[in-house]
Amino acid sequence: MNLGTEQTDRGISALVGRMADSFSRLVSQHITLARMELAEDAKAMGLDAARIIAFVPFLLVGYVFLCGALSVVLGAWMGYAGALAVVGGLNLVGGGIGIWHAVARLQNRQVMDDTSDEISRSVAALTTVSAPAAVPSQPRNVLKEPSNAQ
Repeated sequence: MNLGTEQTDRGISALVGRMADSFSRLVSQHITLARMELAEDAKAMGLDAARIIAFVPFLLVGYVFLCGALSVVLGAWMGYAGALAVVGGLNLVGGGIGIWHAVARLQNRQVMDDTSDEISRSVAALTTVSAPAAVPSQPRNVLKEPSNAQ
């Protein structure tokens, strides 16, 4: 009987060892996924920022010329001071709306969403408890006739 217990202990220790190995592999894969996804998100955001920076000078020069032309046209009807005030007010409203839109877009950006989904799935799988198989408290003798049989 000692031999059976020894084999069961080795079986349990082997299972625990495999479970620990699998769990450490799972954690390392999550970390690798997080690094890759973070690098991908940073690269995409960096490229977007570089595009914005590259086109800002063109936008500013064109904007200054358009504001100057609009002020000259409006200055004929309301004077230069009034025309500059109207153009400045329109710029403030347009700039505020643009900044608000950019901030809202940044707040809605999901960073590392695949990693968080995978971690949630792993946590759900690890915390799901399945019903253990019923282990009889006394060994059954299948060859022996039950006591209530006639």
